[in-house]
Amino acid sequence: MREQVYTRIGETVWRDTLPNGLEIRVISKPHHVRSCAFFVTRYGGMDLRFQLGGRWVDTPAGIAHYLEHKMFDTEDGNALQRLAKNGAEPNAFTSNAITAYYFYSTEHFYENLRILLEFVSVPYFTAESVEKEQGIIGQEIRGVEDTPDWQAYTRLMGCLYEKSPARVSVAGTVESIRQITADTLYTCHRAFYTPSNMVLSVVGNVDPVRISQIAREVLSPERGEAIPRDYGGEEGPAPVRRETRLAMEVSMPQFLAGYKCDTPPEGPEQLRLSAIGDMACDILFGDSSPLYRRLYEEGLINGTFGGNFDILPGAAYLYVGGDTEDPRAVHRAVTEEAARLAREGIDEDFYQRIRRSAYGQMVRSLNSFDTAAVAAAEGVFHGYDYYDFPAVFETITKGDVEDFLRRYVTEERTAISLIDPKEGQ
Repeated sequence: MREQVYTRIGETVWRDTLPNGLEIRVISKPHHVRSCAFFVTRYGGMDLRFQLGGRWVDTPAGIAHYLEHKMFDTEDGNALQRLAKNGAEPNAFTSNAITAYYFYSTEHFYENLRILLEFVSVPYFTAESVEKEQGIIGQEIRGVEDTPDWQAYTRLMGCLYEKSPARVSVAGTVESIRQITADTLYTCHRAFYTPSNMVLSVVGNVDPVRISQIAREVLSPERGEAIPRDYGGEEGPAPVRRETRLAMEVSMPQFLAGYKCDTPPEGPEQLRLSAIGDMACDILFGDSSPLYRRLYEEGLINGTFGGNFDILPGAAYLYVGGDTEDPRAVHRAVTEEAARLAREGIDEDFYQRIRRSAYGQMVRSLNSFDTAAVAAAEGVFHGYDYYDFPAVFETITKGDVEDFLRRYVTEERTAISLIDPKEGQ
């Protein structure tokens, strides 16, 4: 294990790379009673097409999320129940890019860590259990499809992208999950749940050497093969469609506008781009921005208004939306304000205030064990050290943010997803 102290942010991180390729990150929190462990694989909802054993494999939408549900099944019962009986609070999630299994505990931490590594690395599926899960996840999908937020987001992604699997919901559809079988799940587990494709990220008052030793004892010594992935190839800067509309049972019109950005880089430049994009959002439409105050005073927006910058495998976009009686006017105002800021420049005092706030938020976020663990893992997957963000911030200028707005928040790159109240509502 190698110790690194980040004096500027008061953090200590221990690192280890096992012979099987597993990366271990232990974020030391010596004054905390509670600890957590995240076992994360670089496999998410967008990893639908990949190469295994020299041949391309196409899998149904929603399979990464489905596999997450089924991984808690073991030959002896259910790993969730086993962890809970041992005093742990376990859970899991699947995003576009990763799947994470984790637990929190104040006692029996190392026993629980063994359980976590064992059940995630050794799959157990039966045809009967897989079929039964289709009904459970199908209900989950139907429930989320009835929400305006989900419809606005999914339909927006369908407008922005032509080939990217970002267009597809992480959970898939009721129809797509019917194609999933135990054999398909085993194939995906064999491809992506290998030590060299995973990170063990631990936060708390724990012994880093002991954690590394447990991982060596439990996990396979085999690295697993490198898995090429197909995210649809290059896309042009323009959205596929400019607009989508859907009537739902909402009391006020709702919109989500997206601005399509270029394919994000890997390595430290991705961390830098993420910080620039986040600051651009705060400066353009954050709740302390001139645009936010003006639209709020005019009654065009309310507390639901907001957005963010998001980086996905092979794709990146900025989005903004909320409830409003005039979605097009708000959308137009955002695009025009971005053009003005790019043309006239961002006020220096305002920029420095946003910059200090963004930096402070990143420092404070490390107090969240979830954020610290996932950020460390994602840094490994994309080739950067998240805890180097203070040095990254020093390289960002006001001109970088202005250039981001000039390049990406434009009429040519935008699409809008509208949710209208049903007639008579």
